[in-house]
Amino acid sequence: MTAVVQKTALTGCLAPIDKGGLEQLIANGKANPKVIKTLKCKTVAEGKFRHANYIRNLAPYIVDEPPGLLGDDTAPNPSEASLAALGSCLAVGLHANAVHRGWIVNKLELELEGDLNITAVWGTGDVSEKPVGFTDVRVKVDMECEGISKEEVQALIDHVKKWSPVANTFTRPVNLEVGI
Repeated sequence: MTAVVQKTALTGCLAPIDKGGLEQLIANGKANPKVIKTLKCKTVAEGKFRHANYIRNLAPYIVDEPPGLLGDDTAPNPSEASLAALGSCLAVGLHANAVHRGWIVNKLELELEGDLNITAVWGTGDVSEKPVGFTDVRVKVDMECEGISKEEVQALIDHVKKWSPVANTFTRPVNLEVGI
């Protein structure tokens, strides 16, 4: 009798993850924990406040502003895109960690909202001293896993928040250089 090696991890109603690929990523990270990867994006203004963002060899990722901010409302605005990045990063972490623990994920949805003051109008409006950017972000996770308690899911959420690259970008200072 031949043993069958599971190449994918079933995740309930979600598409399966390559379990071997996940284990290889884990091993690579442990073997070289100080490696830094540089990600790149080229942003090109198309007109008004619509921008095409070129990342790897993907189709352009469009960012626009809603009509209330003088855009054409054809895509998320930059702040909404940052919420999407946070939600996606947390969801990837939750899914990967659940699979790594052998959990079957039947549902994974995140709802995000953030509060920000936009009266500075990108530095052209009220530039009195105030926080610029998000002051508060709330994430509600709806995750259902077979046979896993809410307490275990909450512990996983706490773990993933700690190790999410995008969550860490939101919660700690980052060196930012902008120039010619």
